[in-house]
Amino acid sequence: MTPATRTSSAPTRTERLDELPFTSRHRRLLAGSGIGWALDALDVGLLSFVIAQLMTVWSDQAGQLAWVASAGFAGMAIGAAVGGSLADRLGRKTVFALTLLLYGLATGLSALSWSVGVLLVLRFVVGLGLGSELPVASTLVSEFSPRRIRGRIVVLLEAFWAVGSIAAALVGYLVIPTSDDGWRWALLIGAAPALYAVFVRLTMPESVRFLESKGRHDEAERVVRGFEEAAGVAAPAAPAQEARVVGKPARASVGRLFGAGMTRRTVAIWVVWFMTNFSYYGAFVWLPSLLVAAGFPLVRSFEYVLIITLAQLPGYAASAWLIEKWGRRGTLASFLLGSAVAAGFFGFGAVSGSVAQILVAGMALSFFNLGAWGALYAVTPELYPTPLRGTGAGWAAGVGRIASIAAPLSVPPLIALGGPPTLFAVFGAVFVIGAIAATMLPELRGTRLAD
Repeated sequence: MTPATRTSSAPTRTERLDELPFTSRHRRLLAGSGIGWALDALDVGLLSFVIAQLMTVWSDQAGQLAWVASAGFAGMAIGAAVGGSLADRLGRKTVFALTLLLYGLATGLSALSWSVGVLLVLRFVVGLGLGSELPVASTLVSEFSPRRIRGRIVVLLEAFWAVGSIAAALVGYLVIPTSDDGWRWALLIGAAPALYAVFVRLTMPESVRFLESKGRHDEAERVVRGFEEAAGVAAPAAPAQEARVVGKPARASVGRLFGAGMTRRTVAIWVVWFMTNFSYYGAFVWLPSLLVAAGFPLVRSFEYVLIITLAQLPGYAASAWLIEKWGRRGTLASFLLGSAVAAGFFGFGAVSGSVAQILVAGMALSFFNLGAWGALYAVTPELYPTPLRGTGAGWAAGVGRIASIAAPLSVPPLIALGGPPTLFAVFGAVFVIGAIAATMLPELRGTRLAD
């Protein structure tokens, strides 16, 4: 596509959006996307509690349960890459709603599973929807956020993950232990996104940057005026728009992520995504099972996980504040290094059986790791121009999901090799590599999103 040129001296629609204050429209968009995000976290979080119970209920198939988590992450890897590309072609809102519907229905059907094989297939389908939704939601919110607080708003979106994780821990604690079929009721609760998808499709706005890139200027103008009205800002009498040469737009593809000036940032962000996924999912998917293996009763281990999960909220809050103070790069690298230190302490606490050390180190790991996730989701959409933003965010997430496939499978052999200290030492080293890669990213605090 030929680069855009401005047709007047008036601000463009994207510039008008960038300079608005945070309004009730922004708040509704953030809450609407955030609820979808929390439902994602509910589904992912429930899996660790489901696996912990199935290790007992389906003890004859226990050796295959690690593949259930990895099947879901395989679906997420494919879904992230495909969903990001579809978002650049069909629109952010459309793909967001469709993916919520897909994984909500598949989660509900998972509750009817009668074997590990059936559950594995359905978790793969769930992963397709989950993997597609997350980068699309962060891209949509990033493209609407005022420039000066864009990073903070995306971190707040990611903070809804903590809400869903806490809800998953509560369901795990209150519902799953009630009977041998508690895991089925938990998965039925996780089917809520299928209903929420209808609300998303009917009420959320489409990205102005996407509409502009497709030549749908009248729709884009209506959306911008709605946000200006909410802010009490008068729309310009003769709004500027970008004149584009009519022709077939360049197709968004992974190859373009390695075009001029983008190779370094693409490689760096892929490494960060890979390392963060490996340590997060390796640790937290198996956390209830690791505590049970350390000698704690199932209900008590669920209680500890709930307490550890609560530390996600202050982690997100700290990240949201620091990301506009220290910048994206410094915040992301610092939280990854904090995660590395916490992982080491947790590994030794788990093997010693010290409840205090397990809780303190686990909460520190939760605080720093989820704060890093918030910064990661904030920086990723900023790295690419509008025609590639969904593709870039989707492929970064997809590469990360490759690590989330391998991580659950790596836990049993690492435990056999040296127990929790070895396992969490590996996780700590992986966090350090991610922190080094984060320092190679460009600092984009306060800049406009590239069109």
